Amino acid sequence: MKSSTRDNSEGTLHKVKGKVKETVGKIVGNSDLKTEGKIEKIEGKIQKKRSRIKKVLGE
Repeated sequence: MKSSTRDNSEGTLHKVKGKVKETVGKIVGNSDLKTEGKIEKIEGKIQKKRSRIKKVLGE
């Protein structure tokens, strides 16, 4: 699997996991879990952007 495809898949996974953590944190009132979810979601977005850059560069 190309590294850009792997980054895209992993980025999507991190975004989904982050959204779940954020939502659960909101529901149970756990601000640490909510923050952790936001961070993971942002990391997923960054990883997806990195995959797009790699795809453009042909890596």
